[in-house]
Amino acid sequence: MRAKNQRLTRDPDRTRGCILNAAIAEFSAKGLAGARVDAIARRAGTNKRMLYHYFADKEGLFRAVLRWKIAERGVLADSISGEPTKNLPLWFQATCQEADWVRLLGWESLQNTGEQMVEEAARRRAAKNARQRTRQRQAEGLVTSAFDCRHLLLAWLSLTMFPSAFPQLTRLITGRTASDLRFQREYMKFLEKFAMAFDSPETGVRKTCSVKSVK
Repeated sequence: MRAKNQRLTRDPDRTRGCILNAAIAEFSAKGLAGARVDAIARRAGTNKRMLYHYFADKEGLFRAVLRWKIAERGVLADSISGEPTKNLPLWFQATCQEADWVRLLGWESLQNTGEQMVEEAARRRAAKNARQRTRQRQAEGLVTSAFDCRHLLLAWLSLTMFPSAFPQLTRLITGRTASDLRFQREYMKFLEKFAMAFDSPETGVRKTCSVKSVK
């Protein structure tokens, strides 16, 4: 065990990565209050001393996990197309691959007492960027301007995150779990069709013309 820890300490980035991946698994399973530092250290193949060295304490580690995931989501948002018919299925697919992140958010909502959230300033900036991207897509005619961009964002998050956030309801309603690949394929097709409700009139005209030209 000591030799393994020595190998890890020679690569700080790798050690931090192992700890972060172990932490999100533990936090998503038990929440911030219930997560145990020693369990995270075991998952990461290191010890509590190294965890405290890199992240100071459990809340510091939780903050680091949030910063990591917020940054990842920002990169993903910049890489995905602006048309809802294309990006809703992709966001759902990405969410299916990040079930731990969705569960972590669920635990946070249960344990939050109305006080300021961890890393709230950074999360407010991320939300502001998301609103700005949506407004830009509305201005470009990619997304309908009939709805408030804030309500659109809530709707898109609900559509893409609900199956992973409430797997028990997904199973009861569809007979399949959110991790079922057949369910994921069917739901992505549904999202592609349903997302047309968010298209702007200009987008609809362009698509109709495109279909006619193909014929």
